[in-house]
Amino acid sequence: MHAAVRAFLTLSLLIAAACTSGPPVELAWAAPLEIHSTPVPFKLDDTQAREIGRLIWRGGISMTANSRNFGGWSDLVVSPDNRTLTSISDTGPWFTATIERDGKGNLTGLGKATIAPLRDLKGQPLVDKSWSDAEGLATLPDGSWLVSFERHHRLWRYPTLDGTPTAINLPPGFEQQPDNGGVEALTVLGDGRIVAISEEYSLRRNALVGWIGRPIGPDRYLWDMFEYMKIPNFNPTAIRELPDGSLVVLERAFDFVRGVRVRVMQFPGSALKADAVIDGEELARLASPHAVDNLEGLAATTGERGETLLWMIADDNFNPLQRSLLLLFELAK
Repeated sequence: MHAAVRAFLTLSLLIAAACTSGPPVELAWAAPLEIHSTPVPFKLDDTQAREIGRLIWRGGISMTANSRNFGGWSDLVVSPDNRTLTSISDTGPWFTATIERDGKGNLTGLGKATIAPLRDLKGQPLVDKSWSDAEGLATLPDGSWLVSFERHHRLWRYPTLDGTPTAINLPPGFEQQPDNGGVEALTVLGDGRIVAISEEYSLRRNALVGWIGRPIGPDRYLWDMFEYMKIPNFNPTAIRELPDGSLVVLERAFDFVRGVRVRVMQFPGSALKADAVIDGEELARLASPHAVDNLEGLAATTGERGETLLWMIADDNFNPLQRSLLLLFELAK
């Protein structure tokens, strides 16, 4: 999380202390979850607006739930049939829910849901924030789950999200990332390679360090490094491969005057090579009065008409001044 965002959250939490429901509590096992969904408008001052850049609005909701552990959602995976989503929180839980859409395929809500804790290498629930700060989520070709963590920077593979993980060997420099500026942008390509981009670790100005991991054995990868070019204030929070082999990245920025802004970037898969310098193309920029909050999670799927769908989820930081948003867009051709 960017330093400016952390400063804002500290201030706003102090202001809102009287109305907050308190910090998350320890989860020891899976529990049913009742999610309440409220539709959000795409653009506050224009009810007819449906497009921004190359994104077409397909619905959005603000989510609350009957659990103090619901919040902090940092990444997102949506099933290929667009019927189920899974997300992880930077306080340790994960949740899964069925997706509700209308007759046109637009997002309207979430249905049957479950929340449960991620576990450590000994099978115990992650509780301590320094170890439970899960930021990136992806699925591996064998159906297992890959999770990246900040603070104690690491990659763990989960056979199932309620199972006991194993540790994956880390690339050189991975442990040198800033304490709260590690890998949030994480994905697994169709060929099994891992792609990870650090939120803040940089060896030269405006060039963030990224890694490509090629599988060479169980939980073992051969790593190459590349650089991802950024502009001031914006840092990557999520990455996904699209059906055409290109990759989409979410970048977030924040300041007290303009609030949260998000850039949606794209670059070709062919650019992912050892020592490459990647400079993406901006597809859209989300900012108020458009629907936006602290968007940290991204999923990409194919819709019923063959269209590319982009799903985005926001981390509310358990702050009553923020929202847990789930947004759906179609990528214009």
